[in-house]
Amino acid sequence: MENEQWFYCLKHGTVEPAEGCRAADRLGPYPDRETAGRALDIARERTEAADRADREWAEKGSDRDPNR
Repeated sequence: MENEQWFYCLKHGTVEPAEGCRAADRLGPYPDRETAGRALDIARERTEAADRADREWAEKGSDRDPNR
């Protein structure tokens, strides 16, 4: 199916179709089973990227002249 969505269930540690566990226990939607199976890796990668961006932003802010 072209419009099918897949989710990763945090409670069960499994990939499931749209008709699955409650939304609070899932990550997604993802376009296919394989991508949903990588949900934890994707979340980790996104968190690391956001953390890097936060650090870079904070470092740039520390270069400002406090008397300006």
